[in-house]
Amino acid sequence: MALVAGKKAIDIGVIVSDIDASLNFYVELLGLEKIQETPLWFGMMHRLAFGDSFIKLIDPKKIPPKSSSNLEDSLGFRYLTLQVSNINELCEELGRKGIEFTLEKKEYMPGVTIAMVKDPDGNIVEFVERA
Repeated sequence: MALVAGKKAIDIGVIVSDIDASLNFYVELLGLEKIQETPLWFGMMHRLAFGDSFIKLIDPKKIPPKSSSNLEDSLGFRYLTLQVSNINELCEELGRKGIEFTLEKKEYMPGVTIAMVKDPDGNIVEFVERA
């Protein structure tokens, strides 16, 4: 039997090394809304809202080893995509704040503009704007 979606969104959990730096990036710089904190058996989860989706930042009790942050260097989930409607302003602001772009803003195909940055742990966050 196929999955039956309970909502029109996907949530993701991200284990972070520095919760303050990650909250600054996702809440202060990107503007996600912090909804709640929930204790877990291995740390504290900070639930952030983006549309109908949640990014769940996990502040672990014990920080695990870091994997490669290069997009094409390892298997598994490699980047998070946030569809936005203000990519020009967003990229200008992130550039002014010194955020590292792994892919500068460009029109990837007609009507689709993308850019990619790294969060404080080197995870890639992609922004997509569709005309």
